[in-house]
Amino acid sequence: MKASIWKSIDCVAYALLVIGALNWGLVGFFRFDLVAGILGELTILSRIVYVLVGIAALYDLVSLRAIFRRWEIHLPHRPVHA
Repeated sequence: MKASIWKSIDCVAYALLVIGALNWGLVGFFRFDLVAGILGELTILSRIVYVLVGIAALYDLVSLRAIFRRWEIHLPHRPVHA
């Protein structure tokens, strides 16, 4: 696939991760599940959102090096000293 398509997939995955992170923050701080509040508790739509957030997390974990290459992100290399 073209790099632009992969970059679009990266952006969608990132957006899903932000949604998941904000939702967990709301659950932790206020005991309020925004996804369930909008889509209903454990409805098919809310479950789809939860599954997509999980898939996005797995995608980012597995593809992190490729994502860095695609977006030309260079982390400073620090050698490990014994």
